[in-house]
Amino acid sequence: MGDDVPASVAGERLLEEFLADPRNAALDLSTAVSRCATAVGLDRAVVYLADVQQRHLISLTDVSPALPIDASLAGWSYRTLSLRVEESSTGGVTVWLPMVDGAERLGVLATYTMSLDAERLRHCRALAALFAMMITSRRAYRDSLVQRTRIEPMQLPAELLRAVMPPRTIGNVHAISTAVLEPAYEIGGDAFDHALSETTLHAAILDAMGHNMASGLTTAVTLAACRNGRRTGADLPELVETVDRTLAEWLPDQFCTGVLTQLDLMSGALRWCNCGHPQPLLIRNERLVHGALERPADPPMGLPAAFLDAPRQVHEIDLEPGDRVLLYTDGVTEARTQAGAEFGLDRFADSIIRATAAGEPAPETLRHLIHGILDAQDNRLRDDATILLLEWRPPQALPS
Repeated sequence: MGDDVPASVAGERLLEEFLADPRNAALDLSTAVSRCATAVGLDRAVVYLADVQQRHLISLTDVSPALPIDASLAGWSYRTLSLRVEESSTGGVTVWLPMVDGAERLGVLATYTMSLDAERLRHCRALAALFAMMITSRRAYRDSLVQRTRIEPMQLPAELLRAVMPPRTIGNVHAISTAVLEPAYEIGGDAFDHALSETTLHAAILDAMGHNMASGLTTAVTLAACRNGRRTGADLPELVETVDRTLAEWLPDQFCTGVLTQLDLMSGALRWCNCGHPQPLLIRNERLVHGALERPADPPMGLPAAFLDAPRQVHEIDLEPGDRVLLYTDGVTEARTQAGAEFGLDRFADSIIRATAAGEPAPETLRHLIHGILDAQDNRLRDDATILLLEWRPPQALPS
């Protein structure tokens, strides 16, 4: 580069050259982060990923200690999806930036520099987006990325289910779906699923009979059958019937409860089938609308459906902008508080309502809630506890 080329332009050219070279796709993450940081004039950059339970941010690219999500500036950036800048004790500043893949929070990027201006901040944001994409693309085949985010061994049924579940959070300008699942390392039969098409948000929560490898296999097969039906254009009743036939044929001794939903992104029309599962909840204007989604439930999916005299029931309701719909498994409401009382439906809904009133993003609401349930029982749940939250927020409802 000539001396007359500004440093910022030179850095961008070096970064472009790095991205254009296909050989760099094979670099380990630490080397890639180091080279990119140098290219844009940063002293150093460190990538942190959230652990499985979203309690700590763990460094992927050096030996920096783990940072608590609930008690650090890095955690503040992760929780709020906001930039944070702090002065360094050795001079210069540290810039914390959230790393997000679509709507899914991955972790944070720490960048260290002696000076910060608008140009360098723009470079930092670009690196955070780049590293998020790199992590997402590599996580499926780089075990090291998965291993670093675990603090204890994962049981085999949990390994099976986590391999087939989607990201915790998906969404667009019309809607968001986010979920949490515990015990993170020992789940047996609970799972969630969600996906977006051009017009529809599909979401489901599942709970297979038992808490062992057979339960995990039942849920995994149910997930596959749901996706196969959805991707071949099946409507909700036909989709559930696909699951019924599949389980009856391949796992006749197993069954699975669940709620399968479809949300029209433009109109807010919510359709759902309830197959032997706890009733969904509707929160509107920071209040639980009692009974709004209570409908007669069909039998669980699998062999019990053979005794149905009629097609699966499809229920429908029109949501209002800002409405939140909660799907959950009974492990949530049957959990115990620190005083020994059952957590219960009212306390569960009230926790969501208070978080909504405080302005927390939906993923952060569920993270807080599931940690509260776990902490009250010293991380020893009596059953799997899964929560999925849908929020319809069409563009006209967004603040200007």
